[in-house]
Amino acid sequence: MSAKLRNHFFPAFSARNRKMPPRLAAAIRMQQDSSEVLIGWIQLGVVTVFAALYTLAPKTFGEEAEFAPVPWVLSAYLLFTVVRLALAHRRRLPDWLLYVSVVVDIALLFGLIWTFHIQYGQPPSFYLKAPTLLYVFIFISLRALRFEAGFVVTAGAVAAAGWLLMMLYVVVYDAQGDMVTRDYVQYMTSNSMLLGAEFDKVISILMVTTILAIALHRARGLLVQSVVEGTVARDLSRFVPTEIAQQLKSSDHEMIAGEGEVRQTTVLFADVENFTTLCENMSPTELINTLNDFCTAVAEPIEQFGGVINQFQGDAILASFNLPKADPDHAANAVRAAIAIQSVLGRRTFGDGISFRSRIGVNTGIVVGGLVGTSDRLSYTVLGDDVNLAARLEQLNKQYGTRILVSETTCQLAGADRFSFTRIGAVKVRGRQADTTIFSVNADTPSDH
Repeated sequence: MSAKLRNHFFPAFSARNRKMPPRLAAAIRMQQDSSEVLIGWIQLGVVTVFAALYTLAPKTFGEEAEFAPVPWVLSAYLLFTVVRLALAHRRRLPDWLLYVSVVVDIALLFGLIWTFHIQYGQPPSFYLKAPTLLYVFIFISLRALRFEAGFVVTAGAVAAAGWLLMMLYVVVYDAQGDMVTRDYVQYMTSNSMLLGAEFDKVISILMVTTILAIALHRARGLLVQSVVEGTVARDLSRFVPTEIAQQLKSSDHEMIAGEGEVRQTTVLFADVENFTTLCENMSPTELINTLNDFCTAVAEPIEQFGGVINQFQGDAILASFNLPKADPDHAANAVRAAIAIQSVLGRRTFGDGISFRSRIGVNTGIVVGGLVGTSDRLSYTVLGDDVNLAARLEQLNKQYGTRILVSETTCQLAGADRFSFTRIGAVKVRGRQADTTIFSVNADTPSDH
């Protein structure tokens, strides 16, 4: 079989041949462990049905019978099922024990069937007519829940071999050959055994096993691919806002550069004062760890108040409110987040005891949010003159000795009755011809006000 055909009909081969990272293997193992729990509960249901049917069925073997083996076999199977289920819940089922479990499942089922001729006082060929054999297909299909063809093949092979042994027992027991017949009518109306009919059962077991094994071998490849893609998607979602990741997941077409959404948005821009000077004596490792601690601390209040971080620009952070996630109170929430950021920075240090002071600019206006880049590499951001104004306001804090500056639009939408604003006045902002009225925010205002 060529590699192309093998990969087409048996994608699991190519999936297995690739060395899988430990975390992906662990994710697949977790799925399989969950399947084993499900298998255990189904098996418990099956043995419960066995017990119920036996209890309700009339006991035609008579009171003179000295030994009734069926209850003992059912009890053994129930005990085995409960123990297996407990181990499955504790994730203590190694592969070798699972294979043993498959063999025990089939062996106990056939042991139950075998005891029928003893309990009912009939020749061995009697048990060959038992409809309980149909449960074999349940046990074989149960192994498909794990998405490993090996367990299905094992169950089918053991079942086929077991039924052949049951047939052999009849032949050996019937030394005179009285139980074996070639007459189909006699087979259907007596305890006689028709070899062709019994071989049909074996063939059916093997065919079902083969079909399931092939299907599982193909499905295994899809499972591995699904786990890989799901893990990668979760990793990539850290590089774009969660809302955009969800849109990518549910979109009925491939998202391309240039797709955007225009909406009134409040933009928050935060930067650290004298970051370069503060970190000039740090090693590269200390610098990146300190910066990560700072970003984590600032990100928490932004996300708490519904903001979405669009960019980390070194020690600067760009966040938007009401885009891409809708928020009718976006201006007030952005101001709350700015106050909370100053509160967090005022009560903790970073790295080797370094205290950071941040300047924040907040502006509300019409901006566009969307994917920018090339066909091979995209990133999400917000763009527009009002985004630039938020960055300019952050810089103006240095000129006015303030910590938070907001535009007049933000002040009006956030509500002067909810925050302590101080009017700075109409100032000339770099890059704008018209004057811009700005306000400072008292950082001592409770962020949940």
